[in-house]
Formats: sequence, C-alpha cells, structure tokens
Amino acid sequence: MAVSFTVDGQVVRVEGLHPTTTLLRWLRESGRVGTKEGCAEGDCGACTVVVAHDGRWRAVNSCLIPLPSLHGRAVLTVEGLARGDRAHPVQEAMVEALGSQCGYCTPGFVMTLFEGAHRTDLDQPWKLDDQLCGNLCRCTGYRPIRDALQQVAGTCPDDGLAAPATDEDALREDGEGGAWFAPTRVSEATAWLAEHPEARVIAGATDLGLDITQKHARFASLLSVDRLAELRGIEVAAGMATIGAATTLVELEDWSAEGLPVLHRMLRFFGARQIKHRATIGGNLCNASPIGDLAPVVLALGGAMELVSASGARTVSADDFFVAYRRTALQPGELLARVRLPIPPAATKLGAYKVSRRRELDISAVSAAFQVRVAEDAVTEARLAYGGMAATPIRARAAEALLVGRPWTEETVRAAADSLRESFQPLTDHRASAEYRHRVARNLLLGFFAETREQPFIALPDRPTATVQEVG
Repeated sequence: MAVSFTVDGQVVRVEGLHPTTTLLRWLRESGRVGTKEGCAEGDCGACTVVVAHDGRWRAVNSCLIPLPSLHGRAVLTVEGLARGDRAHPVQEAMVEALGSQCGYCTPGFVMTLFEGAHRTDLDQPWKLDDQLCGNLCRCTGYRPIRDALQQVAGTCPDDGLAAPATDEDALREDGEGGAWFAPTRVSEATAWLAEHPEARVIAGATDLGLDITQKHARFASLLSVDRLAELRGIEVAAGMATIGAATTLVELEDWSAEGLPVLHRMLRFFGARQIKHRATIGGNLCNASPIGDLAPVVLALGGAMELVSASGARTVSADDFFVAYRRTALQPGELLARVRLPIPPAATKLGAYKVSRRRELDISAVSAAFQVRVAEDAVTEARLAYGGMAATPIRARAAEALLVGRPWTEETVRAAADSLRESFQPLTDHRASAEYRHRVARNLLLGFFAETREQPFIALPDRPTATVQEVG
C-alpha cells in the first residue's frame, strides 16, 4: 500500500504498510516521538494531533486513525509548531500558566490548545471545558491548563500555520496485506461492496479503531466512506432534517444547536472534540451498541434510515433498524446513506439524558430521549426511548400506552414510570447494576416531567439535567 500526505509541512510517501497501521504508530516508528501513546483507545488525548479539514485544523486522536485515511491530507504535530528557537504562542501559554509537570500529556494538550487558538467560537465557559475534555492530566491539574487555553482561545495567532487545502481524490489499494477503497462516489462504493460483501465499512474509525489497537485486528477489506461528499451535510425541508451518514458529530452538533436542540443536548456530553471530529452519525448508529447515545434520540424523534446498495435504495424506520445486540437491518452490500429526522412542532415536549460515572467523555450507563405532545390537556403522542436497558436501544411502549390519552400530570407520569420495571430486564455489569438502571430509567422520566410540566424544554448545552429526590 502506498499513501502520500503532509506532516508538519513535509510531503511524505509511505509504502508497504498494512492498511490498519495507525497514524500514531507510523509517527513514532518514523522518529516523530513528540506525539505520545497513552491509552490507545481515544480516551486520554496524549496522541492528539491536528488534521486539516474544510479549511480548519481539527484536533483528532492519532491512535485511532488508519494511515490510508490521510491520503492527500495534511497533519500537524507538536513538533511542527515552534519556529527555530521561538515557541508557538500556545506552548508559551502552557509555560506561563505552569501547565506542565511530567510532560507526558503536554504534547496532546498543546495540540488541543492549538485548535482552540484558531477557533472563533469559544465564547462561553462550557466551550472551554468541552475543548479540553478529551485530554487527561494526572499530575498538573486542570486549572493551569484551562488558564492557558483561556489565554489563547480565539486569538488566531499569525503563526504561518494556516490549514492547507487537501486532496480528496479516491484511493484504492488491493495489496497482499489487505484491500482499502476510499471512493468519491456512492455508486462506486456500493459496486465495490457488492464485490466485497465481507468488507468492513469505516468512517472515522473511532470504534473500528479499537479493534485495531486493542484486539490487533487486521481486516482483509476496508471500505472508507469519509470521502463521499454525497453522504455529508444536513438539509432541512418540509419539517424534515436529512443528515448524510458521513456527517461528523461536530458538524451535527454545530447545526443542532439551533436546528434541533434536543439532539444538541445529547451531543454536548457525547465525547471529546477529538472523537466528534472523526465520528459520524452513521457510524454511531450502525455500531448498534445498546448504550449508543444517538439511538435513543433518533428513536424518540421517529427517525428513519435510507439504505443504499448496488441494486437500489430502501427506507427502514428507526424502530425496525436495531434488530439484535449490535445487529442492524443492513443486509450484505448495503450502506447507510442518510438519516431522516422529523423536526417536532414548537410545542412538543422534548428531553435527552445521559447518565454516566463522569460527565465528560464517558460511556453511558443509561441514556434516554423523550418526545411527548399534549393537546387539550391530554397526551396525544409519546415516544420514550432508552439506551442501556436492553440488548438494543428500545422504546418503552407500555409506558407510552399509559401516557397517551391521559392528562400530562405527575400522577400519570408516575404510573408510566412505574411500568418500566416490567418492560425492561437490564444487565448488571461493571458500569451499573440492573437495579440502578431500573431506578435511573424511572427517575429520568420523572425528571423529564419536572422540566416540561409548564412548557417545552429548551435544551441549553450547559444546563444540568433535572434531578428528582425520590429514587424508590
């Protein structure tokens, strides 16, 4: 396999590597050891670099990116920031704020600060926290590092490091080590997938990358969809949002702040910037994890999936998309092309919740999303969706039935919440016990009622989720 890309302004050509070789591994094996390896699963941020995308530098986890994904693109590492003996402004800020002790995490933090320095939208305190939440520090403490970010955020320094234009040409390699195809047209992708039904589809690799780094998987065939412009972007028409499956979560988050606030609320605590710059809505849904955080929102909104193959297209409702543990309705040769989400009327009561051991960058124990419509003091429609309560993301249909046709009162909601225990049989695992999940699921519905008793909930990104004292 031959891959060409730019690293710190230098064009490099790499040959003879397996397509599952990660950027981090190549950087360190080529002598560029400023970028560190910590967890190798996208949790610690020690491996953070920035990649040029849409005219901007985007912070990403180099431990999860297969090298072929970077063909024709540009990478900047911590070793490319300084100019001669002069440190970059973000490096100077870290020194002035005393933001480094052992220094192991520092290169990753510096690259996160570099992206923050070139952002123009870090205008709220929660956004500073969000910018840093993908980097861990075990000895310095976060206050001085946050101070350094606050010093440089949005300054857009004249550092001569503007993000260059990138080459989005297709890449096809069929070597002995494995096949990699990154087409630029959906028709090419479906035709190739018909010939390679065993191929794994890869977008941002934030999940598949774990198979590579943790399980040492070496896939025979990989179809990359991150160059398919047809599968990117969001269109809103006639009360329906159509989202390309390869749309990244950062793009989705930016749009949903105004376009669909209930989705924005879930995305705020979905994961780190480094993850959301690579992860896609299609990848998250096709992963079909029972604790995937987007699925409950899609179920609650009554979404649908557009699937394409060499033989045509079909649409599957979100209710029918998740068929078993980590299994979807996708057939061999099919791709998820678009996700369609109805935009609820203004008076709709909406809520989204994620419960995890820590607020930032953690996997949920229970997640939930709710949509309730009330007319003339009675519930006319209810969609209550949960993650972490079954082998798939699932709706609480018995509770929905107890709400519809009844007044939106605490008595009605308590009856629906009590019915959840009979509807779900969650597992006990290292994240939570079954009893804990039962109580949290019940309390989330009660909290949703508390938030929406008087009016629809307006989801602000820094607003805490509702709490209710009763847990019995």
